[in-house]
Amino acid sequence: MTTERDPQPHRSWAALTGRLAVRALVSPRLAIDLIRTAWVFRRRDWWRQSPFVPVPDRTYLRWRMYTAYGDEAAVPPVIDVVRFAQWRRTTMEL
Repeated sequence: MTTERDPQPHRSWAALTGRLAVRALVSPRLAIDLIRTAWVFRRRDWWRQSPFVPVPDRTYLRWRMYTAYGDEAAVPPVIDVVRFAQWRRTTMEL
C-alpha cells in the first residue's frame, strides 16, 4: 500500500525506527528532537519492569495509533513522526 505522504509505508515499528535512525544521522537537530520525543513517550517506571528500556506502554501506543490513524495496529509514516518531533520542539520552545 502506497500513500501520497509516505511512498514507502512501514510494516513494522523496527522498519520505522531504522528509517528514523538514518534521518537522525543526517540531521543532528532532528536526532535531538526524536530522542526528546521518545523520552516523553516512555512507560512510567520503565526501570521496574522487563524489558528494562524506556519504551512506550503498548496499551497507550495502541490508543495513540487508533486516535491518530483509526487503527490501533497502524505504524505512522516517517514524515508524521518527524513533523511531530519538530512541532513539539517549536511549540514547547525546547
